[in-house]
Amino acid sequence: MRHFLDFEKPIAELEGQIEELRRTTDAGGIDVADEIGKLRDKAEKLLASTYAKLTPWQKAQVARHPDRPKCLAYIAGLIEDFTPLAGDRAFADDQAMVGGLGRFRGRPVMVLGIEKGTDTDSRIKHNFGSPRPEGYRKARRLMDLAGRFNLPILSFVDTAGAFPGVEAEARGQAEAIARSIEACLEAPVPFVATIIGEGGSGGAIAIAAADRVLMLEHSIYSVISPEGCASILWRDAAQAPTAAEALRLTAEDLKKLNLVDIVVPEPMGGAHREAAAVVADVGNRIEACLNPLMELDGATLRARRREKFLEMGRTGIV
Repeated sequence: MRHFLDFEKPIAELEGQIEELRRTTDAGGIDVADEIGKLRDKAEKLLASTYAKLTPWQKAQVARHPDRPKCLAYIAGLIEDFTPLAGDRAFADDQAMVGGLGRFRGRPVMVLGIEKGTDTDSRIKHNFGSPRPEGYRKARRLMDLAGRFNLPILSFVDTAGAFPGVEAEARGQAEAIARSIEACLEAPVPFVATIIGEGGSGGAIAIAAADRVLMLEHSIYSVISPEGCASILWRDAAQAPTAAEALRLTAEDLKKLNLVDIVVPEPMGGAHREAAAVVADVGNRIEACLNPLMELDGATLRARRREKFLEMGRTGIV
């Protein structure tokens, strides 16, 4: 059964009526094709008008949609011969951070990503997409491995943020994230990152400080979640919609600020409505970004990456 967000309730009612009419046709052989067609047209127009004026808070809800394609869906759709690599060689294997070797359209690559899970069991397994320190240390290990074997790095980001538990802090969460960001910036190979859902805080930047950063149209990318920001500034999580507006966390805003390079359009109603098509489109755009980067040597890649992120700071200060 399709999941509908709060602001999609009128659309849900229309699609429910369409489904009911279809069942009536199947059960009694009554021809209601014309009525179904009219309702479908009405639902499509309502969907288009709704998604044409989404607020930042509504976009945050779409980015978190439970049916939205997750990291493993992109790996399954784009990476052939994927071989997972586990562990940080120090403490444990973090299931929220996935990574390994594979082929992207015939080219050997290193893949990294944060997986949220798609049902209760998988969400628990992947810690709801919030990596612990060992996850970021695994990411750093795999990026170092990619550099040694001259493998381009592809990352898929979807996290509300790093795990905030006491045990994570005790094991050096901040240091692990900082070292992962450092590994991104120092990687001597092409690096393309894609924000596929939520890009939350340093937990997202840790695998997204790349040569090219793609972002899906209804994804979000921010230093803090709207709820977290509202709790700090107003001590009221109900102010999350106001915080979302102020944070400038949408793809449109971030492209204007030159914090992401490419915004990938989504189907009307969000990526979850046509997941396979979205995965394929993301693959095309990754390939278009990757090809020119493959012509550059490691020193040039590092220098350009460094300058790219320093320029963000200069622009922000001005």
